[in-house]
Amino acid sequence: MRYALLDRDGTIIVEKHYLKSLDDLELLPGAAEGLRRLAAQGFGLIVVTNQSGIGRGLMNVEDVEAIHQQLWRRLLVEGVRIEGIYYCSHAAADNCECRKPKPGLGLQAARQHKFDLREAIVIGDKKSDIDFGRALGVARTFLVRTGYGKQFEHTARADQVVSDLLAVLG
Repeated sequence: MRYALLDRDGTIIVEKHYLKSLDDLELLPGAAEGLRRLAAQGFGLIVVTNQSGIGRGLMNVEDVEAIHQQLWRRLLVEGVRIEGIYYCSHAAADNCECRKPKPGLGLQAARQHKFDLREAIVIGDKKSDIDFGRALGVARTFLVRTGYGKQFEHTARADQVVSDLLAVLG
C-alpha cells in the first residue's frame, strides 16, 4: 500500500496558531472529501505534525492527544480512516530528529506501517513539510495553498502546488 503523509494544521484543519481547545478544531472545507479521494486511490493516510506548543509550555501532551482523538473521530464520521498520527512535541531550538523537516517521524511511520517511502507522498502547507518529504525521498510532494501555503508556494520547491486537499490527485 502507498501512503500519504499529511501535515495537520493548515492542511487538514484550519490553522489556529497553537490549537489547544477542542472547541477550536475545525476541518478545512473539502478536507474530508480530499482525504476520501486519496484513500480511494489506494493511499493509507498518516498525519505528521510539529506541535512545539508542548515544548514551549503553551499546552500539554493531554491537550494534543485529545485534539488528535477528536480529529480522528470527526474524520471517521466523514468516512475517512487515519491510520496514524505522529507528532513532535519539541521546540525548534531543541534540534531533535523528530521535528519536521527532519525525517524522524516519517521513518518511524514507515517502519511501523511497513511501507516504502519511495512510493509515498507528502502533503503540507509549509516549506518544512516539503523539505520533510525531500529528506524522506518520497515519490512526490504537494504544497497546499491553505494555511500558510500561499506564503511558501514560490520558495518551497514542491513537486506540485495545489489549492487544497481536493486538488491533490484531481
